[in-house]
Amino acid sequence: MVLHPADPLTVLAHGIGSQHDLPISPFYAFAGAFTALFLSFLALGLLWSASRFRGDRSGLALPAGLQRVADAPATRNALRGLGLGAALAVLLYLLLGPDDPARNPAPGAVYVLLWVGLVPASLLFGPVWRLLNPLRTLHRLLARLSGRLRTARTATVVATATATATDAAVAAAPSSRSPRPPAPHLAAVPDPSSPESRPHRPLPARLGQWPAAAGLFAFTWLELVSPDPASTATLLVALTGYAALQLLFAARYGEGWFAEGDAFEAYSALLARLSPLGRRSDGRLVLRNPFHGLDATPERPGLVATVCVLLGSTAYDGFSDNPSWINAIQTSPLGRTAAATLGLLGAIALVAVLYCLCAAVTRLVCGPHPGPLTAFAHSLVPIALGYLVAHYFSLLVTEGPRTVIMAVGTDNAPEPMSPLGPGTLAALQVIAVVTGHVLGVIAAHDRSVRLFPPAKAVAGQLPLLALMITYTVGGLSLLLN
Repeated sequence: MVLHPADPLTVLAHGIGSQHDLPISPFYAFAGAFTALFLSFLALGLLWSASRFRGDRSGLALPAGLQRVADAPATRNALRGLGLGAALAVLLYLLLGPDDPARNPAPGAVYVLLWVGLVPASLLFGPVWRLLNPLRTLHRLLARLSGRLRTARTATVVATATATATDAAVAAAPSSRSPRPPAPHLAAVPDPSSPESRPHRPLPARLGQWPAAAGLFAFTWLELVSPDPASTATLLVALTGYAALQLLFAARYGEGWFAEGDAFEAYSALLARLSPLGRRSDGRLVLRNPFHGLDATPERPGLVATVCVLLGSTAYDGFSDNPSWINAIQTSPLGRTAAATLGLLGAIALVAVLYCLCAAVTRLVCGPHPGPLTAFAHSLVPIALGYLVAHYFSLLVTEGPRTVIMAVGTDNAPEPMSPLGPGTLAALQVIAVVTGHVLGVIAAHDRSVRLFPPAKAVAGQLPLLALMITYTVGGLSLLLN
């Protein structure tokens, strides 16, 4: 049984690789986590009696000149061009490059620069993938080309109708008269292919972010379960299939599809809720308390599923290199892929079931509420962020530069080396997990005192506190065992 394969595929498919025997005491890690959670809960219950977060109504407006630059067509077109150019480069590497992740930067570009790199990019600059998304840009280009073709067909129909009307007028009039001009209404001949006659269908409200949750699950399955995730053939089939599916739905529902149905836009937008940069409800670019942005998270159908996929897949990634699990999937009568798929589904389902149980107990303690299942889903976002930082930080700072060096054509890319020592990395991982849970407790408390009467607000958070403790124990156990 190989615990730490040297194959580069393992590094790309399992985040930062092995996390066994981190040089930090489990006792101090768990004691510090429990202390932070209980103290934050007690302090909030005693000192925080009214909601303080105002969602997208808050923020310090940035200079108007800075917003003009950010919103300028040149800036946005440059970002769209950058995203489309990067996607074309990855496609060329997949088509023409070697089928070896040690010499081909395409797998690193997908699993490191895109999947992991979106975390700091979204935290610093907001939902950047909305502008960089090459599929959204390609959809715009195809729609513009289709519009020009429709315009040309309309002009042809109008010219034909004009010529027919002119010929009819000449034939009916005496030869001494000049032909009459065409009637004005002939210039408005309807085109059955125009957007006005065949508008995009509105997205069904019940759909919400369920397509994004399914897309995130498919990507994490590709990364963590598929037999050969860094193979150029596997990536080429997966990415082209995903692109075709997204473009088909965008052609049906319009550009708004990407905000709800594209997995990476939903992923970036969720993380961007904790960015200090944001937009007020009036569209103004502002500097804000990240909790305000988190509080403004829309309670859409599928939001819980999206966050649970992030949490569950990251937890499975941490567990997948456990020797007992490796032995179990290698000896499973179902086969490695089927057993690993069930393991990934089980991890996501466990996270979701625990959250749903917490929501049900909250309903029992505090009374009925229109939507308790999604009311506190935003509090899971900082927890997911903490897991992502703890699990993938080392991968980003080691494999990220190596991928860029390979992409620019350097043959002798250096071996990846972490800039942090084992002790510092272990401390960073524990701090990230604990901080994410503390931020989740704060977000849940503010929502609780807003939704429930004061006498029940603190009691209603006890299920949430139990949930945070459970997630914390699980997350630290994956890091320390």
